Amino acid sequence: MDFLKELEWRGMLHNATPGVEEVLKNGKVAGYIGFDPTAPSLTIGNYVQLMLLTLFQRSGHQPIVLMGGATGRIGDPSFKDEERQLKTYEELDSNLSFQVEQMKRLLNFEEGPNKAIMVNNLDFYKDMNVLDFLRDVGKTLTINYMTSKESVKKRLDTGLSFTEFSYQLLQGYDFQVLFNQYGCTLQMGGSDQWGNITSGTEFIRRNLNEKAYAVTTPLLTKADGSKFGKSTEGNIWLDPNLTSPYAFYQFWINAADADISKFTRYFTFHSKEEIERREAELQGNPQELKRLLAEELTVRIHGQEAYDSVLKVSELLFDRKASREQLLGLTEAELSTVAAEIPSFELPKAAVAAGVNIIDLIAEHTKVVGSKGEARRAVQGNAVSVNKEKVSSHEAIIGAEALLHGQFIMVENGKKNKFMLLAR
Repeated sequence: MDFLKELEWRGMLHNATPGVEEVLKNGKVAGYIGFDPTAPSLTIGNYVQLMLLTLFQRSGHQPIVLMGGATGRIGDPSFKDEERQLKTYEELDSNLSFQVEQMKRLLNFEEGPNKAIMVNNLDFYKDMNVLDFLRDVGKTLTINYMTSKESVKKRLDTGLSFTEFSYQLLQGYDFQVLFNQYGCTLQMGGSDQWGNITSGTEFIRRNLNEKAYAVTTPLLTKADGSKFGKSTEGNIWLDPNLTSPYAFYQFWINAADADISKFTRYFTFHSKEEIERREAELQGNPQELKRLLAEELTVRIHGQEAYDSVLKVSELLFDRKASREQLLGLTEAELSTVAAEIPSFELPKAAVAAGVNIIDLIAEHTKVVGSKGEARRAVQGNAVSVNKEKVSSHEAIIGAEALLHGQFIMVENGKKNKFMLLAR
């Protein structure tokens, strides 16, 4: 497929240097995107750039992932209001190792003539002393050129250290090294990286007398103008230990109707015709479009088994007809996910082992209801269930036999009010 045309119809092309279209049409091109390991995991925001690399690879070109073992130690000033706090080397190295493994699952590094390449830019600088850097790298760009970049100009009034000011030099030199070592002629990234990327093309023009190119994507935002990739709880991580597959799935399910068309174009591999046909068939049913997108992305990022688990948890939480068999069939991890999504209370495991009266359990130990009188009325009204079994007597005793996986008890008061008791 034609890479730039593919980006255009998907709404993923923001800017490109002159001549790049012709170069991409004339044969296989090596192109890269840099990722600084400043976080413990990749996020769904990073996945925009991974989609860009994947589409690039599927267009017959060779993607290069540049891990910022060096640039992560400096900190990119782009669109930051103030100087960032530098991470320790140990933290950065740990982050980088983890993100490398994530990359390997999300891009093809294994086979084919255009398999992806991964490089760490720390290798470019670890044997370079400061005098070599100043002579070979620092002489390339003038102060006037560097301060003309928007990422720098916005920080001149509030303050910009030489450390962050030098980031532009490192990213520019990165491009030059990749050009020399891998024949890389294209750098890609978000639109906020345009100044740094074009500094790299300038490095190659001035130092090598060669031509290099740039392509950027728009910064993806939601319809309300808020930043993409965050929920009310914070970042949406690609690590299931930081954002559970269930929470990941729900992020897409809960997306605004106005965002689903854009998200579908950014994050699926369906053709333009397939997407437009699906949208026409499901016109007036945006929730089904969200469900299809949530399914596709959850399977791709977390795997089929995780997606199947998400469905089991979702059915238990949202299907009023969910059965006791469905509850008993959940794994410990799935019950932990349920507990994270509904009000949960802790109570001593010893108390459960000794047996707790249902009225005391829901009125005093957990506050499922506000008083013992309310608890009795709920039981008399056949509204209270323990582990999907109705409690018919206010004298019922809940004991250790009710514990699922030795620690969970699900209590319901009516059809909508679900609670999890955690015996510790």
